[in-house]
Amino acid sequence: MLGLGGTSVRDKVSIRLENRLTIVACVPAFDEEASIAKVIARAQRHVDKVIVVDDGSSDDTALIADALGSVVVRHERNLGYGAAIRSCFNTARDLKADAIVTLDADGQHDPDQIPRLVEPIRDGVADIVVGSRFLRESDKAEAPRYRRAGIRVLTRFTEALSHTQFTDAQSGFRAYSRRALEELVPTEQGMGVSAEILMKGVERNLRIFEVPITVGYAGLKTSTHNPIYHGLDVLASVIKFTSIRHPLLFYGGLSAAALSISIAFGIWAVELYSKRGVLVTNIALISIAFGLVGILAFFVAVILFTLISVIREKI
Repeated sequence: MLGLGGTSVRDKVSIRLENRLTIVACVPAFDEEASIAKVIARAQRHVDKVIVVDDGSSDDTALIADALGSVVVRHERNLGYGAAIRSCFNTARDLKADAIVTLDADGQHDPDQIPRLVEPIRDGVADIVVGSRFLRESDKAEAPRYRRAGIRVLTRFTEALSHTQFTDAQSGFRAYSRRALEELVPTEQGMGVSAEILMKGVERNLRIFEVPITVGYAGLKTSTHNPIYHGLDVLASVIKFTSIRHPLLFYGGLSAAALSISIAFGIWAVELYSKRGVLVTNIALISIAFGLVGILAFFVAVILFTLISVIREKI
């Protein structure tokens, strides 16, 4: 029996099999014995293999994952979300995955939406696909107000420093192509890894897409991370990444700002001295302090830029 263009059904099936992606679901987990089985079972319907990274759990998370046929990677102690994502990437590379999907173990992400994330990679138009909770107005109401506010701030900060637009830079429900898997090496230990990956993706000219997803928060336990700590962790990661990748811009800007303040206070101190004949010590000290900070930041910018340039040439 022939199909369109004289191609037999058997040949068309063979072509589809040859072009089929090996998809692996990656699930970082920490004390998630209550939900991990459901997440794995539902994910298995859409992927070829499930990797569960047990990040130092004290419960039966790893035992359940192993019983369900997952590839289990165990951390002897809790190292953090970023370390778990790094283990996911490393293990997926060893399994020769064509694409991976990361999702949370607490059940907030719907595994039935995995094909939606993989589709742009399957079509060859994306390397990183972020499942966004805020692409559609109807989905925004699902997230608690404090989460929306915090995610918005962190997303805007990531956008500003990466010069790329996102609606949800903190989403953990993502898909990565083989190219992304090979080029990205996460280094952040904590929650800052989500922003780090996006910024590295932009730097390496990876194609980043967002697709709408729905997230279920009802009945979930509260995050093990304090929201303030979470936010500061992400901000610190973004700042660190920017300072290393663009030292002249980061430390040079800091130097210019500090020296400007130093000069302004210095002029003020001189004017007061000329009028009153008395040196206002506090103003003079502020001028000196910002001057020293500005000079130090300038030398740090030059030294880091030189070191990073040499390292890049060696690589």
